Amino acid sequence: MLLGLRAGEWFRCQAPRIPVRRFFITGAVLIAAGLLLHFTGINPIVKRIWTPAWTLFSGGICFFFLTAFSWIIDVKGYRRWAFPLVVVGMNSIAAYLLVHLWQDFIIDNLHINLGHGLFRIFGSGLEPLILGIAVMLTYWLILYWMYRRKLFLRI
Repeated sequence: MLLGLRAGEWFRCQAPRIPVRRFFITGAVLIAAGLLLHFTGINPIVKRIWTPAWTLFSGGICFFFLTAFSWIIDVKGYRRWAFPLVVVGMNSIAAYLLVHLWQDFIIDNLHINLGHGLFRIFGSGLEPLILGIAVMLTYWLILYWMYRRKLFLRI
């Protein structure tokens, strides 16, 4: 969260310029710091317990994504492809709540209404992937419905 706040401050204080180079350098430094902690044995990269090394490493990856998206969307101006991300981003609190409060309900209803066989169409090994795609599509359709009606959850 603190890394995201810092990125937002950089966006604001350097507007209208996009600090792509700063985001890239920050990402590289964070990844290097996380790997240094991990490989020196000071602190391992463990996602499950959110070790400091994991926080630095994953924060660096996020800064690389921020760099790429900022460059493609804001600098180069390729925006149309990002509309599905805009739908989710405009209602990120609702997306979070959907995932954590409605996931079992959505999965159960997909199984009840579409059956288990549909998700095994490519074999039982890919069933979790196909089910995951169906659940993500359902989330997105709900968020799109909210987006079209200008229903946004805000704090």
